[in-house]
Amino acid sequence: MSDRAVSVIGGGLAGSEASWRLASAGIPVRLYEMRPRKMTPAHRTGDFAEIVCSNSFGADSVSSPAGILKRELRMLDSLVLRCADAARVPAGKALAVDRDIFSRLVTEALESNPLITILREECDSIPDGPVIIATGPLTSPSLAESIRALAGEEYLSFFDAVAPVVIADSIDMSKAFRRGRWGQEEDYINCPFTREEYEAFHEALVNAERTLPHDFEDSPAWFEGCLPVEVMASRGLDTLRFGPLRPVGLPLPESGTEAWAVAQLRQDNREGTLYNIVGFQTSLRWGEQERVFRMIPGLGEAEFARFGVMHRNIYVNAPAVLDSRLRFRNGREDLFLAGQITGVEGYMESTVMGSVAAMNMEAFLTGKPFPEWPRETAIGSLLHYLGDAVAKRFQPMNVNLGIFPPPEKKIRNKAMRCEWTAARAEEAFLRFLSEITGRAEH
Repeated sequence: MSDRAVSVIGGGLAGSEASWRLASAGIPVRLYEMRPRKMTPAHRTGDFAEIVCSNSFGADSVSSPAGILKRELRMLDSLVLRCADAARVPAGKALAVDRDIFSRLVTEALESNPLITILREECDSIPDGPVIIATGPLTSPSLAESIRALAGEEYLSFFDAVAPVVIADSIDMSKAFRRGRWGQEEDYINCPFTREEYEAFHEALVNAERTLPHDFEDSPAWFEGCLPVEVMASRGLDTLRFGPLRPVGLPLPESGTEAWAVAQLRQDNREGTLYNIVGFQTSLRWGEQERVFRMIPGLGEAEFARFGVMHRNIYVNAPAVLDSRLRFRNGREDLFLAGQITGVEGYMESTVMGSVAAMNMEAFLTGKPFPEWPRETAIGSLLHYLGDAVAKRFQPMNVNLGIFPPPEKKIRNKAMRCEWTAARAEEAFLRFLSEITGRAEH
């Protein structure tokens, strides 16, 4: 469709998705990825779409907003979703993946595509010609400065943290038990606390020594959607018990009563040899992680395959600096942003922005109308949020019921409201696909 090669900077979820979609449309791509030549504080491989935080992509049923978003990505024939489905590991109603298999599948797909040229080098400035910046939360400092210059004073940043992973055989199953919440699939390992154990753990956690990489600011502005567990704990004795350690729906096998608190572990690879501690993103020093997290019942002899790390995430203030096509206002018309840097939060949300940027780029290069995403869809609602949020209070956003347009008549039951929203979104998305398919044929 075009002989103009598009430079895609960044081989994460958004960059991988954008590159694949452009190539599928017949548009050649130069995909820049600095790893493994230059690593980040959080990555450990040079594979594309390496996921460094949780291995869960969230709920996978259309009874949830996250499931609605996944359905739309599958209807777009998303490379990321296709590889995620192939690398799936048990996680109840959620879509969780074996990290290594998932990244390898994405890498193989990109490396084997004849229209994608892979450049293993750092892009320290924005190239000429059509460009999609999809560098994500771990943008290199030199390129970040180029983006900062374009965004001006509205450029923002936040800090993110990664949960530790333990070896399954080192979990003491005489103290832990398998069960899904509310008796669903037994895909989680649960570590129950007594009140005394929990309070001792809480005290150790809030007093443990934290670390900040040397190039981070002294006073990080934490993103509320992904708080380190020690930051949550510092907000009160019961904050964790009503958050990631809530015991509701997890009765103890012997008594049928609820524990005082429960830490859950989720399978991290297909073989089931690795489990991550759910909700335990952390900025603690590694030695402190080993000391404090071994106070969790069942993890007294835990062997850590990977400690939690903290890294710097960056994003632009979308309602202040981006137009509806994910371009800087008053900036280059051939420069698009994609992924988390646009102001969305979450794996699937970042992937979706890769698709959106690629489809916008395709329209720009071919002279066709830009896609007009229906407001009723999950993708349309995310894009609407990026343009409609209050700039002074803007924070990255996951897909959720609150960003969809409300029903004409109020539906109080959340499950019924989500079901209604899903049906409306599907109808609108099918209509949208029919429109863009008809446009392509003509």
